[in-house]
Amino acid sequence: MKWNRRRRPPLPSRHGTFGHDLRTGLDRRTVLRGFLQGAAVTVGLPPLLAFTEREARAAGCADGFPRRFAMFFWGNGNVPDKWTPTGEGLGDAWQLSETLASLASVKDKVTVVSGMSVKVPNIIPHWSGAIGFLTGQAPDGVDGDWDVVGPTFDQILAQEIGGETIYRSLEVGVETDTAVSWAGPGAQYPCEQDPYAFFERIFGASFREPGSDAEPDPAIGYRRSVLDAVMGDISRLEQRVGVEDRIRLERHFDGIRELETRLARLQEDPPQLEACARPGAPEPEYPDLDGRPQVAARSQAMSDLLAMALACDQTRVVSQFISYPVRNVLFDGISDGHHTLTHNEPLPQPQVQEITTQIVDQYAYFLRALDAIPEGEGTLLDHCIALGTSDVSEGRTHSLDEFPLLIGGGACGAIRTGLHHRSYAQDNANKVVLSILRALDVVQEGFGAGESYTTEGLSAIEGA
Repeated sequence: MKWNRRRRPPLPSRHGTFGHDLRTGLDRRTVLRGFLQGAAVTVGLPPLLAFTEREARAAGCADGFPRRFAMFFWGNGNVPDKWTPTGEGLGDAWQLSETLASLASVKDKVTVVSGMSVKVPNIIPHWSGAIGFLTGQAPDGVDGDWDVVGPTFDQILAQEIGGETIYRSLEVGVETDTAVSWAGPGAQYPCEQDPYAFFERIFGASFREPGSDAEPDPAIGYRRSVLDAVMGDISRLEQRVGVEDRIRLERHFDGIRELETRLARLQEDPPQLEACARPGAPEPEYPDLDGRPQVAARSQAMSDLLAMALACDQTRVVSQFISYPVRNVLFDGISDGHHTLTHNEPLPQPQVQEITTQIVDQYAYFLRALDAIPEGEGTLLDHCIALGTSDVSEGRTHSLDEFPLLIGGGACGAIRTGLHHRSYAQDNANKVVLSILRALDVVQEGFGAGESYTTEGLSAIEGA
């Protein structure tokens, strides 16, 4: 298995070498085209679910803007009887609940899905729900000693739609430096918790605004040269090891290949996206005030940076983690830590309710930041799916029924917006995940395992 340092040609799920954009033109007549020893070859495709369910949606972004995905996650759930909207259906047929009131200005671009359930055994408090929803499978192990079985679906998306950008995905935290995001077993992602450090990483010396005459950072060329210098040794090493070791080397060098590609993209002119511009730098520090973290200020700074990272096509998959499951964050105006209150505050838990309201306020801010960026005849939010969710429903009981699900934007009509859909049968929450994957042009026959497995999306939220 020979490893070539040159950039690989686009894979069949991309476009270019095969002369056909498979993400936007997939049908039963689609074939893969290429060359073998100078001769043209074609390879047909087996029957795919995408032939019947995604062909109409593929034309949704006719204005040429890419679809993106954003996840907004918080730990410890909500207060279910204060969460669910009144009424069902579209438009004025439903009204936002007390908890969701801050979404009023973007209500027509938000879908609330209520009454869904995560269908995995609820064995590990908080984590069964988080991992069950995000991977479709229960965590493997016991409380305090477990791992994921497969990737979280944000990373499935990163692999499918993130390869054409500098960063496959970007993860930031507000009151956590660890993301609820895995590439697979033993591969949990960290997240950047410092807004200023994140700004420097994305919009620092290596960033070039569209249309600018700025020269690329010379350090980038040096780093590429360092990679080039070891390629000969890599080739010689591969010739001296067996097949199994060459496979291991191939996997190891995939990371080097991705770094090389990223460095090359940093040297290229950025896409001519009118809304793309280097944002203002956030504050250098966000110290605690009266012993409390500045959750709102940090979250808003991160939201603004993530929105512009998407607008500049630095990435197409982002995640913001307000807090981690079980984390005991002391929110503004609240007497005790979040997790402690979910178990110790007497019903109806007004302080837990206030915390949830503050969190939803920040989700609403994130949606407004996306919606404030014009793209074509719409906005960045119109080209996104921005999912808001948690690890449990009621933190007091660790319930996986009535799982909180908010969807902002519609990925160019692939997901219906301005809708409240309620399930009265505690339907499988992974149907929502499958609908999102397909809406973002990921060919996926099904999602989940065991009782959580589904081959059907949630048709009620899917666009025409």
